[in-house]
Amino acid sequence: MDLPRLFADVEWSVCVRDAATSEVLAAEEPDLVLRTASIGKLFLLIEIARQASAGELDLGEELTRSDDDAVADSGLWYLMQRDTFTIDDLCWLIGGFSDNLATNVLVRRIGIEAVTATSTSLGFVRSALIDRVRDDRGLDDPWTLSSGAADELSDLMARLHRGEIVSPEVSARVLGWIAANTDLSMVASAFGLDPLAHTDPDRGVTLVNKTGTISTVRADVGVAATSAAAVAYAVVASWPDDAARDPRDRVLADMAAIGAAIRSYIGA
Repeated sequence: MDLPRLFADVEWSVCVRDAATSEVLAAEEPDLVLRTASIGKLFLLIEIARQASAGELDLGEELTRSDDDAVADSGLWYLMQRDTFTIDDLCWLIGGFSDNLATNVLVRRIGIEAVTATSTSLGFVRSALIDRVRDDRGLDDPWTLSSGAADELSDLMARLHRGEIVSPEVSARVLGWIAANTDLSMVASAFGLDPLAHTDPDRGVTLVNKTGTISTVRADVGVAATSAAAVAYAVVASWPDDAARDPRDRVLADMAAIGAAIRSYIGA
């Protein structure tokens, strides 16, 4: 598979692999660790699914937001009147809308240490959820919400697809949550699917993905599959705060071009 020529004034980490075999089909700086915005929330969902499967956590447990959890943007809960949801509800809010408030409430309940222990045990040493979501990140705070490299993140998606992240049950639960994702603006834009309803195959394509967005990052990891082939991908773009001009239009165009290459490869 050939990747499009990517703009040089943006840092890229890209890895596309066969989801069944993990063979790398195309890559661009796959080992480069970049900020990944909300992508690291996947590791929180994995730990919650692991604990639920092991009988250590009841997904029906209700959690109530606090003033310390409050954070703006990204999601729905901060706009809603209801103060309490079940853990399962909050995982759906993260999977569907990358909900920041739901993330903070779950991080408070689960703990970053537990999330890190499981992700490390699964072999992810350069990709992680590092912190809770913060409106303002001070000098004494962790440098970012999450970071990662495309080789590990595409491997994560391939292993989820094969049911190998902890167990088939855990993998399926995590994939179910993120199958509700409504953000198809990046790599996934190439498939032309309904962003509000694509949990079932459409146009012969099954797509599951998680995205991350901050002012200087666009990231998309996922699996796109047809009856002929399945591809796991991770595409992360990062640029400096003081970039001469905002490159996001060019970044989104490049990400869509990568999606088009994947679409052609899987015969969609």
